[in-house]
Amino acid sequence: MTDEHPALRIVKGDPTPEQLAALVAVVAAASGGEASAPRRTTEWARPARRLRAPHHPGLGAWRASGLPR
Repeated sequence: MTDEHPALRIVKGDPTPEQLAALVAVVAAASGGEASAPRRTTEWARPARRLRAPHHPGLGAWRASGLPR
């Protein structure tokens, strides 16, 4: 048996189940735990974009960039 402490404890008042549900939702969203939605990164923010090959400009490179390979 594990000795777990409750995450929230009501010390004053008598909240309704709806009020408790709203409180739990707000605390869970603010904590950033499993209850929060996953963060999505845009294509611009992807770390893999920084790993691209370096650009090598050279004679005729601008014209060659528009030609099919």
